[in-house]
Amino acid sequence: MTRHGKNCTAGAVYSYHERKKDTAASGYGTQRVRVGRDAIKDFDCCCLSLQPCRDPVVTPEGFLYEREAIVTFLLQQKNKIARETKAWQRQREQRRREREQQRGEGAAKALRGFLEAETPLGKGETPGNGSGGPSPSGPLPSFWIPSLTPEAAAERLQRPAAAERLQRPERSVRCPMSGRKLRLSQLVSVHFTPAQPGLSPGQLLAREPSDRYVCALTGDPLGNATPCAVLRPSGAVVTLASVDRLIRKDMRDPLSGAALTDDDIIVLQRGGTGFAGAGVSLEAKKSRPVMQA
Repeated sequence: MTRHGKNCTAGAVYSYHERKKDTAASGYGTQRVRVGRDAIKDFDCCCLSLQPCRDPVVTPEGFLYEREAIVTFLLQQKNKIARETKAWQRQREQRRREREQQRGEGAAKALRGFLEAETPLGKGETPGNGSGGPSPSGPLPSFWIPSLTPEAAAERLQRPAAAERLQRPERSVRCPMSGRKLRLSQLVSVHFTPAQPGLSPGQLLAREPSDRYVCALTGDPLGNATPCAVLRPSGAVVTLASVDRLIRKDMRDPLSGAALTDDDIIVLQRGGTGFAGAGVSLEAKKSRPVMQA
């Protein structure tokens, strides 16, 4: 256990800082750490690659992606679903064949029981034997039924155990961030307004995030501390303050002139500043074993 103070070890107060330090050193208990600014994604970065977007698109929930990254993700998920669906169909066909085989074996077993009950084997003669010799002990094997032959019994004993039953895969692809169903047609192209026109994409991305883009209506700088929204008809990025002050009165896109609905105003998800969160959790949590009395 650590000391209670720098020059005092006889204090009766066990501070919160000392308790957290001892917990971290002991290896037990749940650890919680608040992430810093370096662990937060910028507002104009892709949620998959975590890099500034060159061709950004946004989902209806407001998550920003690089077009190439999200299209590749959707294609990979569709191929995975197709493979899992084929495997599920093969397993279902195999289980159907096994059920049919079991029904056939049950019918053959019932037929065998009927023949054994109706054949007078206990009267001293065997079917097809005119010598009148004694009948053998126990029932005779039915060699004329394929499922009751000795070879079939050996095959059943050597059959491997059934594989784990697969669940039917979901047909829809889901967004990697929100977990909701996502189609390629739902992606909306985003057009950021550069703070300084005429810069190349490389020069623009080399600048600080707060110096890259501005609001398409008011010219205010955009950043993680500024709530933003994307207008679906034009794809322009504006601040929520300008939406409430200028757009919601007429509900019309000032850049394209198209009529707007509430669903056409997509609030852009942002990471925050490190001091205040915006749509994401700023606390990292790790569960470890707990000592109990």
